[in-house]
Amino acid sequence: MNFSIKLSLFLLSVIVLSACTSSSLIRPGDSLEVAFDKAMDQYERERFGDAARAFETVISVGRGTDIGQRSQFLLAESYYKDRQFIVAASEFQRYHSFFPRSERAAEALFMEGHSYYRLSPRFNLDQSDSYRAIETFQLFLSRHPSSDKASEAADYIDELRDKLARKQFEAGEQYLRLRHFEAAAIYYGLVVERFPETKWAEMALANQINAYNLYAENSVEARMAERFQKAIDSYETYIQLFPRGENREDAEAFYDRAQQGFSRASQQAQN
Repeated sequence: MNFSIKLSLFLLSVIVLSACTSSSLIRPGDSLEVAFDKAMDQYERERFGDAARAFETVISVGRGTDIGQRSQFLLAESYYKDRQFIVAASEFQRYHSFFPRSERAAEALFMEGHSYYRLSPRFNLDQSDSYRAIETFQLFLSRHPSSDKASEAADYIDELRDKLARKQFEAGEQYLRLRHFEAAAIYYGLVVERFPETKWAEMALANQINAYNLYAENSVEARMAERFQKAIDSYETYIQLFPRGENREDAEAFYDRAQQGFSRASQQAQN
């Protein structure tokens, strides 16, 4: 095949491809129905970036119509499937805010929460999106408690709260390693206060007893008794909340140490 034939075939393929591409784009003069069909064509081909831009065009000219409403949901889904979760969350929120009585409003609220869930990072990073996901799922459960997605939303909340609890727990562990014993005790306490239903709470409370012991043992003599008392108080809370806790043996050993330290410190204060 000579060069001129090859060039002719190449130019022909470019022309055909351009015509196909042009025919799939929304053009001035297209009816709302035609524009929507073109947007759907991009969506069904899983060209979600192109689909999102097309649905935005449909919405801009079809606001207030059934097609405009349907396009708003598909716009949010396009962004979600294109992994643009921040924008997807915003568009799902727009849908259930603008169309609260729609049969897809509950689904949009759930998907807003799921978009934030997909943005939630590892436990040791900033958890702003985890908090947003929890708040959105909780709103979903309060508005749609009988939804078939209710159980799934509750599971996501539990998973995210476990992640938040671990972040606080690991902060306590870090402060303990750095010998910042009061800060460690405070962070362990936050786990128990904010996330008592998680597996981290029982470990945190046991570790808090130890942290207060270390805080007391490294204090000036005049403050030892009150700080050992904090360890004793933590143990009493532990027994109330976790009478069969996995770390009870350690908690009791820490408690014995706290009692002994408190007795010594009290006697020294009297002398």
